[in-house]
Amino acid sequence: MDYLWVKYLHVTCVVLSVSLFVLRGTLELMAQPWRQWRLLKVAPHVIDTLLLTSALWLAWRIGQYPFVHGWLTAKVLALLAYILLGMRALGKNTSPGQRLPYFVAALLSVGYIVGVALTHSPSWGFL
Repeated sequence: MDYLWVKYLHVTCVVLSVSLFVLRGTLELMAQPWRQWRLLKVAPHVIDTLLLTSALWLAWRIGQYPFVHGWLTAKVLALLAYILLGMRALGKNTSPGQRLPYFVAALLSVGYIVGVALTHSPSWGFL
């Protein structure tokens, strides 16, 4: 596969994944029954599978790996934080008062991930 094609697939999946998270989070904050919509339940899993698969291929292709290269380690750890925070933001058992802080924290972690991806530096090149 061509590197640029997979990179564009990866970036497209990032945009779609984050957009769907924002949509589901907004609907959750507005107390809308989004879980009834099959598309909003299935699409994120398909997109995130493509996202992870393309990420693994790209890491292999450029020969840089998490827990070997600092910037990829930072991305993986921030991704874990995003997943956990997102689960709490969208969780059925999370109280309405806790949803917004978890949602904002999840979006901040995505922002950090994007910054690391663009700079290839855990500190975004500031240190």
